[in-house]
Amino acid sequence: MTKIAVLGYGTVGSGVVEVIQTNRDLINQKTGDSLEIKYILDLKEFPGSPIEKLIVHDFEEIVNDEEIKVVVEVMGGVEPAYTFVKRSLLAGKNVATSNKALVAKHGAELLAIAKEKNLNFLFEASVGGGIPIIRPLNTSLSADDIEEITGILNGTTNYMLSKMYHEDADYDAVLKEAQMMGYAERDPSADVDGHDACRKIAILSSLICGKQVEFEDIYAEGITDITLQDMQYAKAMGMKIKLLATCRKNGERLGAVVAPCLLGKKHPLYNVEDVFNAIFIKGNMLGDAMFYGSGAGKLPTASAVVADVIEAAKYPRQSMMTVWSEEKMVLEDKSERENRFFVRVKGTEALKEELEQTFGEITVIKPEGVEGEFGFVTSVMKEGDFERGAEKYPQIQKMLRVKE
Repeated sequence: MTKIAVLGYGTVGSGVVEVIQTNRDLINQKTGDSLEIKYILDLKEFPGSPIEKLIVHDFEEIVNDEEIKVVVEVMGGVEPAYTFVKRSLLAGKNVATSNKALVAKHGAELLAIAKEKNLNFLFEASVGGGIPIIRPLNTSLSADDIEEITGILNGTTNYMLSKMYHEDADYDAVLKEAQMMGYAERDPSADVDGHDACRKIAILSSLICGKQVEFEDIYAEGITDITLQDMQYAKAMGMKIKLLATCRKNGERLGAVVAPCLLGKKHPLYNVEDVFNAIFIKGNMLGDAMFYGSGAGKLPTASAVVADVIEAAKYPRQSMMTVWSEEKMVLEDKSERENRFFVRVKGTEALKEELEQTFGEITVIKPEGVEGEFGFVTSVMKEGDFERGAEKYPQIQKMLRVKE
């Protein structure tokens, strides 16, 4: 019997318990053993609940109990999660977590401890929720040099942008609806400012380059400035606006960015709608592949956590994860990255000739009903060159990167 402890009984923690209880027979069959939840660490009491007798309030009970073989960390945040996870590993316990903030900040160190102790530090649910991506990168795609990862990694913002596009609803109304439905927090900044997606792409970037990619070093834009007029232009162009998190190798360099982009109909992420997430991968041998599904939610995320618990139970003394070093990866300067750019400008198309002297050949976009401004799309150019050109035109109101 493999005895486990669950740290945190919030949304994901209660989901972990539910998955184990609901699929107990299947899980035991796959582990070749039986899983038993011995402790649930939480600050609250749960009188009358089936888990009432499992609740403890002191982590010391867990870390000092030699019967506990797997610790499930689903508390969120960096502290005390970091302290608890590190001490669990040092005490000889395997760890499974869904905590993207923890993995992005301390993943290299915790993986190194796990390797030294011949244990597992597993974090499948930290990036794609219920979408398997960490394990495929670690195993199925390990023979490939992964050249690019681009994903819709945040269900809240994808839901909001989908509603704005299809229902002509403005940002504030859609945010309020997302909060009412439980998709967005009372303080939505982690989602709408791009920080959530930024931590996730930092983890994926670290995995493919083998060094620590600090999420603070990744350039990030959110969706707070996206308007209905932007959606009008997108429709006129036959495109959609999506918040993309991207990392791309360029020789020995790695570039990473989080930003809203215009996607053409041929782009593999064009039809990813609502709260769904998707991750597009390009390997030097594989070519293109995409992973799609529920990127968040109680049970999808809990399912991924429990899958890690099963792996840890099956291979309790075998470190399986690819380790990235604590050496910091210096990211490619954003100004060197090449894109096409969509730009909204106050004024009339009479500016076209002057704009082309700065940006090269452009395509003018003028949606029906839009007055006092127009849009244009550049050819491929470096971001630094675009920014220097844009400084000459105070009439510019908005810029979005274009992916086709």
